Amino acid sequence: MVSLKQRRRRPSIATSSMSDIGFLLLIFIMLISLMNQRHEEHIEYSEAKQFEKTQAENNFEIWIQRDGTISVDNECVSLEILEALVVSATAENPDVRVHIIADKNTPYKFVDSAVGVLQTLQHRTVSFVVKEESGGV
Repeated sequence: MVSLKQRRRRPSIATSSMSDIGFLLLIFIMLISLMNQRHEEHIEYSEAKQFEKTQAENNFEIWIQRDGTISVDNECVSLEILEALVVSATAENPDVRVHIIADKNTPYKFVDSAVGVLQTLQHRTVSFVVKEESGGV
């Protein structure tokens, strides 16, 4: 005969901690999705009749505003810091492609200064990001 104590010792799964685990997973997913967002400056893209689409990964983006402000990863940088960032990105991934994204009304001297940094470093894989004539980017 089975005693009452043996019947009461059935294994049970604590479900009260399941909501805590779900909440922690939700926070983790939200934080990871915030890290993967690409920052874009508000600019008017230049237009081109001929263009080549490049891959979306492994890009180092240099944003140049109308007033000559250069930013990388949403931080304003000087030409010296830009040079150090390009060197660092190239050391991490030798196949990195540099994208120069400038407002169409940006004076050429500001774009030329960023290109000059890349020429000094002898970086050969550079793309100028433009808008297609049909309106896509």
